[in-house]
Amino acid sequence: MELGTNGSRAPSVACRPMASTSRRTFLSSIAAAGVAAPLAAARLSTPTRRGAPKKILVLGGTAFLGPPFVRAAQANGHTVTLFNRGKTNPGMFADLEQLRGDREKGDLEALKGRQFDAVVDTSGYVPAHVEATAKLFAERCNHYQFISTISVYGSFGQRPDRIDEKAETPDVPVDKAEEAGQVNEIRKAMPFYGALKARCEAAAEKAMPGKVANIRPGLIVGPGDTSDRFTWWPVRLDRGGEVLAPGDPDGHVQFVDVRDLAAWMLHCIEHDVAGVFNATGFHGRVSMAEVLGACKCATSSAAELVWVSEEFLDDNEVKPYMQMPLWIPRDGRSVVDCSRAIAAGLRFRPIADTVRDTLQWAKTERGDKPFARTGLPAAREAELIAKWRSVKAEKKG
Repeated sequence: MELGTNGSRAPSVACRPMASTSRRTFLSSIAAAGVAAPLAAARLSTPTRRGAPKKILVLGGTAFLGPPFVRAAQANGHTVTLFNRGKTNPGMFADLEQLRGDREKGDLEALKGRQFDAVVDTSGYVPAHVEATAKLFAERCNHYQFISTISVYGSFGQRPDRIDEKAETPDVPVDKAEEAGQVNEIRKAMPFYGALKARCEAAAEKAMPGKVANIRPGLIVGPGDTSDRFTWWPVRLDRGGEVLAPGDPDGHVQFVDVRDLAAWMLHCIEHDVAGVFNATGFHGRVSMAEVLGACKCATSSAAELVWVSEEFLDDNEVKPYMQMPLWIPRDGRSVVDCSRAIAAGLRFRPIADTVRDTLQWAKTERGDKPFARTGLPAAREAELIAKWRSVKAEKKG
């Protein structure tokens, strides 16, 4: 999932269209990030709800994307009920009605006979599970929102250069889809993750035709992201020193702040938005250099970006995306068109805000635990930078 931002200074719940900022404004927002911090609460205030308050059921709701959505819905006066196993952050939202069940085991008993205005499915990975839930609410719900992924378009290197919602989605063998419905750990089905999500989309639409919003985010980032696929960069620049920067500085990136995605999810419910939507960033092209520049400007630490070529990284077996977060080599890089979602109300806060808030979250809540899955160990990074300088010196000599 590859993804970057320039966008409007949007409120945390995007229930009405707002003008996007220009590239120049985006760059200015980076420089102003430290000054703007005290104004963030006012700028991101919740707008007026459209229509009567709704009863919303969230399947999941206590991990990463769920909490910002639940808080946005509460702020707009909606009644939220959670359905989950009670295993992830069980003490969260103690003031809400919480129904217990396990989709993997077919336990939907707590949902039977219940009626809601909207169902938000943040936890569906297996087609049979989504089909069962959507069928249950086919006649008792006006809107089913399924959180999918741009992985439905295939893995890096297998996608077209530009992707919109009409792009082909690879399928998964029926036996693999059925097998995924029988395992307790979805990780066993991860080789088919994107294709299974595509089948989930189809299952929801078949059960509730015309009432489903299939939302395909790319990389979701921001406070609370324990995947560290974006958090690495603000934290690494804050540490200071020479920082290995991957590939082409002008190479584009895309991602979406979890709070902007949650705000738009609520917008879709309040405005009866249905269909298939890519939910990436942004209103225009954003480069890797701009994102890392935003990270550098969010800290007072002395940091120097050392840009090395893709060829050098490949020769030294530095893996994209995880060892070098956000970096996707030219051959696997695709532009994911999100203009349809933007036309339907998706808005973005400045990257400077996302960087600042992510760094603050990392310092206060993530803590100083090591980056086990992303980034490079300090010694390895220093070794690569020294080697890169040596290679450059030899070429000049």
